[in-house]
Amino acid sequence: MRWLIFLSLAVALNQPVWSSPTEETPATSLVERSLVSQLSTQLSAVKGKASDQAAGMVEQAMDLLGVPYRRGGNSESTGFDCSGFVRHLYEKSVGQILPRRAVDQARATEVIDREELKPGDLVFFNTMRRAFSHVGIYVGDGKFIHAPRAGKSVNVDDMRSAYWQKRFNGARRVPVNDNNPKNENSN
Repeated sequence: MRWLIFLSLAVALNQPVWSSPTEETPATSLVERSLVSQLSTQLSAVKGKASDQAAGMVEQAMDLLGVPYRRGGNSESTGFDCSGFVRHLYEKSVGQILPRRAVDQARATEVIDREELKPGDLVFFNTMRRAFSHVGIYVGDGKFIHAPRAGKSVNVDDMRSAYWQKRFNGARRVPVNDNNPKNENSN
């Protein structure tokens, strides 16, 4: 929980959360070590509450914190938009290919109540005056990870903030594809 508060504070203050090794400064290095330690604790808690598959996805998502937003983006090296980020994570972590656009991701997934959210579920928002125009991945404790908008980078936000509450469109669960080789060892 503390790492989420720290991360939220860093994002709110527009401070970098992660830096590349070439940009490392003593202060950044200390912040990164602290965040990694806190992130490990939080991921252990998520692993206890979520399936191994969902916990792995959340862990991979956290590794992408700080990747810049890029409209139409779908790669770690060049950046992500919201649906490209979600699609990339599902393909990388569970081998499941989702549609490219947020609205199509909403249509291709199972509707669930907000109270049923588990780590790895999708959360949708109306950020462009149309339903399902933004998507993120629920990480637990009312928080979600996403690629927010131009000029920002992948970060964690609280769904309970006034901005996100007002724009919430619904929650979805991605049906597990039993024919997928990455799913053979999952519980």
